[in-house]
Amino acid sequence: MNMIQISENKTKTIATFGPACNQEEIIKEMVIKGVDVFRFNFSHGDYDFHLHGFQLIKNFNKKYGTNIAILADLQGPKIRIGEVENGQIVLNEGQIIEMTNIKQISNANKLYVSYLKLGEDVKPNEVILIDDGKIKLIATEVLSKNEIKAKVLEGGVLTSKKGVNFPNTITTIESLTEKDRKDFEFALHHRANWIALSFVRTANDVIELKEMIGNSSSFTKVIAKIEKPEAVQNIDSIIAVSDGIMVARGDLAVEIPLETVPLVQKRIVKKCNLKGKPVIVATQMMESMTEKSFPTRAEITDVANAVLDGADALMLSGETSVGKFPVKVIETMSNIITEIEQNSDIYNNNHFEINQDDPDYISDAVCYHAVKLSHTINAKAILGMTRSGYTGFRVSSFRPKSLIFIFTDNKPLLYAMNLIWGVRGFYYEGLNGTDQTINDVIEIIKNKGLVEEGDIVINTASMPFYEKSKTNTVKVSIVK
Repeated sequence: MNMIQISENKTKTIATFGPACNQEEIIKEMVIKGVDVFRFNFSHGDYDFHLHGFQLIKNFNKKYGTNIAILADLQGPKIRIGEVENGQIVLNEGQIIEMTNIKQISNANKLYVSYLKLGEDVKPNEVILIDDGKIKLIATEVLSKNEIKAKVLEGGVLTSKKGVNFPNTITTIESLTEKDRKDFEFALHHRANWIALSFVRTANDVIELKEMIGNSSSFTKVIAKIEKPEAVQNIDSIIAVSDGIMVARGDLAVEIPLETVPLVQKRIVKKCNLKGKPVIVATQMMESMTEKSFPTRAEITDVANAVLDGADALMLSGETSVGKFPVKVIETMSNIITEIEQNSDIYNNNHFEINQDDPDYISDAVCYHAVKLSHTINAKAILGMTRSGYTGFRVSSFRPKSLIFIFTDNKPLLYAMNLIWGVRGFYYEGLNGTDQTINDVIEIIKNKGLVEEGDIVINTASMPFYEKSKTNTVKVSIVK
């Protein structure tokens, strides 16, 4: 097996797969520079292209012994206007127009919108945004279940198939469209490690998808994309049932006031850290590098602030999928992350409170105090054993300075954990006693050059080991 040197950053980097990076050599360079996860955007590309990408990543992992994860991002219900008359129309401020879900060519007086429950869901005085908010309307009257009237508050030129947002409307559209269900089956069949669910509004949206995964006996995990006002309002219950969260700032910044997005991002990241759930910050992080070989100062600061906030991973979209500099953008982001991670402020989350009503409170307390102990004794690494991944997720959430090495006999988990802050996973299937197992895993990382003689390491485990129960033990060892 060939080996390559991979990034030592604790904050993970997610790159969107696309035409700009669909060759092994480019993938290799991107991984060396810092990619931990490849995202496949099912809003674009056909199944042949996605399958090619999936196979490319899997073959790469096999060849180089890496654990690069695959994230399948479902499109969700996209509401759009249809074709417009002569390719473009002009909507003027103060104008009253009709909107209908009966398919037709749109003109300046009547717009077709692909929203099946338009007249049932939209109420008077609710805002309607078109083309990422460039055009703003307000509903004035419901004419029927298919049609409404609206007044143009902010006009402009409108071209075909632009997106439409209803930030004030309680929508009854299902999160999973027919296309999403087919895409989900494809991703599950080809063993995606994470699936990102768009248009999440309540915990039930996530539960439905997780039940579908459970019925398939797959180990694939679910990320809830936060891009709707309802999701922000229901964030605690959504975090509780999700395996991870994505702050999808693109649609979110259209649906809620722009100026509120930074604090919403910070609050969601903090909530996820406290609950031990990984959180991704996404959209326009290095967008100028789609065309240019260097970022703006604002983008540098945005990346740095996301790391300081406590994000597990930062996601790139068009920068790597269709951009001119897919390797350079990864290198640039990685350098920013490396610089910020030298700042001690991002380590040792002290906001943990033990809730004895929580079924995992003993494991949580053990993981928390293992991290506190690692800081006190300057341990080089924390080593955990897990089958569910819980130990890895929880130790990570307390943000230790120490390295985090997690061992498991659950191969799909190795890839899923590659998205988690600071975690490096290793396959281990020994069924020896606890002491022998602890010695084994220390020897594994010593042989890989990750620790050396005299280093202090902390092991977390369950005793007795053969029961594979929840973490209940902390042991301090000195590498011999």
